[in-house]
Amino acid sequence: MSDTKENCNEKPPEGKASADVRNEREQWSRKLDYMLSMVGYCVGLGNLWRFPYLCMRNGGGAFLLPFLVCLVICGLPLYFLEVAAGQFAGKGTLHVWAVCPLFKGIGIGMVVLLSVVSVYYNIIIAWSLFYLGSSFKSPLPWTLVDQWKNGSFANVTGNGTILNNSTISNTHSEMVAKSNILEMNTTHSPVTRTELFWQYETLNISPGLHSMGSVQWKLALSFLGAWILVFLCLMKGTKSIGKVVYVTALLPYVLLTVILIRGLTLPGSAQGVLYYLRPDFAKLLDAQVWVEAALQVFYSLGPAWGPLFTMSSYNKFNNNCLRDAVILTFVSEGTSIYGGLTVFSVLGFMSYETNVPISEVVKSGPGLGFVVYPEAISRLPLPNLWAVLFFLMLLTVGLDSQFATVEVVCSVITDSVTSLRHHRVAVTACVCVIFFLIGIPMTTQGGIFIFQLIDWYAAALIIIFGILECVIFAWIYGAKRYSADIEMMLGRSVPLFMKLCWYIITPVALLCCLAFTIVEYKPPVYGSYVYPVYAEGIGWLIAVLPICPLPLYVVWRILRRGDKSVKEVIAYYLKPSTDWKPQSGEHATVYRHVVPDTSAL
Repeated sequence: MSDTKENCNEKPPEGKASADVRNEREQWSRKLDYMLSMVGYCVGLGNLWRFPYLCMRNGGGAFLLPFLVCLVICGLPLYFLEVAAGQFAGKGTLHVWAVCPLFKGIGIGMVVLLSVVSVYYNIIIAWSLFYLGSSFKSPLPWTLVDQWKNGSFANVTGNGTILNNSTISNTHSEMVAKSNILEMNTTHSPVTRTELFWQYETLNISPGLHSMGSVQWKLALSFLGAWILVFLCLMKGTKSIGKVVYVTALLPYVLLTVILIRGLTLPGSAQGVLYYLRPDFAKLLDAQVWVEAALQVFYSLGPAWGPLFTMSSYNKFNNNCLRDAVILTFVSEGTSIYGGLTVFSVLGFMSYETNVPISEVVKSGPGLGFVVYPEAISRLPLPNLWAVLFFLMLLTVGLDSQFATVEVVCSVITDSVTSLRHHRVAVTACVCVIFFLIGIPMTTQGGIFIFQLIDWYAAALIIIFGILECVIFAWIYGAKRYSADIEMMLGRSVPLFMKLCWYIITPVALLCCLAFTIVEYKPPVYGSYVYPVYAEGIGWLIAVLPICPLPLYVVWRILRRGDKSVKEVIAYYLKPSTDWKPQSGEHATVYRHVVPDTSAL
């Protein structure tokens, strides 16, 4: 009986971080460090190579309307909810769920997801490093792909189009096999030199998952270099991140502006920009356009992934997080629109040069960064200069997003085992080494197929986290109660619009997106390569993996209930833990006396 009471009355799971330990938690040195770090996290590669593609496909300039609407009703409310929670409690992604301990599995799931994302996202940074290094070679190596591998040659026209293939020493069967791979993995025709360089010089691609091939030492070294960069920037926590982001968060804007100015001086650029912005208002009647706008906001702004909790937890208690949320939301997503102008100015030039319609030139994902853009760059005066600028931009954009995801993992470790806070460098080194070793298979000849599979499924069900956040903070903990917490920080009440979004608008919109995602599910492909059935099974395991901790944690809590009923245990752990309190010691002493009971709006 005594054991039962001890189990039921113990502090819900956040109890290890006592008040005195909380005060040891680091904080941002200055406000600008935080703002730039958040911009760096939110402005990722998806802003540059996914948003322009979606805009073009869904009505051009007309797409901006559903995008902005979804930004206001989905992106901003969730963004504000997360940064306010992290700042109020001074807790990161895992421990912030002291607000409702029964759902700590959400925090665990977020950490699992971010671990997966950290590994495969860094391979993009490795590709960027490889291309950046190649950009210092004159002439650019992807303009010299006059020969295939193993004695196989390709005749190249003046504009870089492959006309035919011939071999010197390859057997007929070997040549047919290579031709089949090229056809299978090429997403546009005709094939260009940059496509060959990407597929065979960079990836040295295999036929598929069934043939992974050997580790490509060039990519493996680039991957190692990428992790060394991440380690050096994160080893001192906020102290080092806060300094590095002055470069990694601001430099992309400088480089984007330089490339945009140059792009607008090129022939055909105006047609590219007009194609990007030309409104097709008929598309607004298509529900799919609105759903894709909401999904783009969700994935590019970054709520429900976890880093927003951690990054804001290093803020001072009275920081105006509402103002920050509004500024950061529109700056981050405004970058998507600005980046689209840059991308399409260059794509218009490429369309003009190759006499290929823009709709056939534009691509989404790595194909834009490592095939289409290098082709356009190779046609510019001083191509090495523009190649260095472009891939330096890709590198910095990728790095500061990577910082946030890896920082969450490191902070979870140091917050859970507080004695490790004094060994931050060792913790960061161990995390980077482990992630590097796990990611080595993606540097093999079949690594691109692993990358595409993970990218296809990793965040497929993450919208569930966003829906649960609204349910927990607005319905279980209570929007009025949470508003009182925020008012304690800001000295002003939360806007009614925000509470309405938390209650109804945002979760309903996200439910529609989730339903659409499931109904419109399509199996993964890479070019024309269709993944085997077993790969789809692996993919769904990856998708479900971050969700699994949620029910498993609830079951674990119920199994430890002793002689209490399931209903009593659930009711107990739905209440906030005693560790859900202001990170400010002054406010924490009076917190329990001023917070109202949960009630309706």
